Amino acid sequence: MKWVVGIDEVGRGALAGPVMVAAVAFAADRNGHIIPREFRGLKDSKRLSPAARERWARKLRNHLHVRFAIARVYPRGIERMNISAAANRAAKRAFDRLRTANGFSGKITIRLDGGLFLGDRERERHEFPGAQTVIKADERFPEVAAASIIAKVARDRFMVRLAARFPAYGFEAHKGYGTAAHRRAIDSAGPCVMHRLTFLKNGATIHT
Repeated sequence: MKWVVGIDEVGRGALAGPVMVAAVAFAADRNGHIIPREFRGLKDSKRLSPAARERWARKLRNHLHVRFAIARVYPRGIERMNISAAANRAAKRAFDRLRTANGFSGKITIRLDGGLFLGDRERERHEFPGAQTVIKADERFPEVAAASIIAKVARDRFMVRLAARFPAYGFEAHKGYGTAAHRRAIDSAGPCVMHRLTFLKNGATIHT
């Protein structure tokens, strides 16, 4: 069976929590058109309500002609590498997990959103000749829109669980992004181990 893969990330600009990447594969016909028609008009996660994202994620996860994998890099890894390198590493991990779990071989069409690459640009060019990084791919290709939904739902759920561990920050509401309420919480309680110190003001230290 022919497969078309979309890869997208979420959490690049957050102050806390991991950067999360999903790789989603749709079964496709000989012309590269995805077989499950209900997903052909899929919108990227930013254009959907939370309830709609949950519904689409459930359909994607349970569909016979859809495969997916998720990878993440946590704040300390982001601190070591920088956010772009961390997102690219997660993209490579997600694709490797997808490929290994499903036995994909040969040339596969792979589309990545924005500045994502499978590890790094040079390696991608040689190891994955079927990969394309496309600006606003999540608005143009349903497989990338699907990846954005899977990644967004997975990360939001993670941040809600994280809120129970670190209740001072309101992660369940803002999901780690730099809202006014989140910044006030950081000023009051100090950053926790799930904050990205390089994203905060100079000299920020972990509160224990």
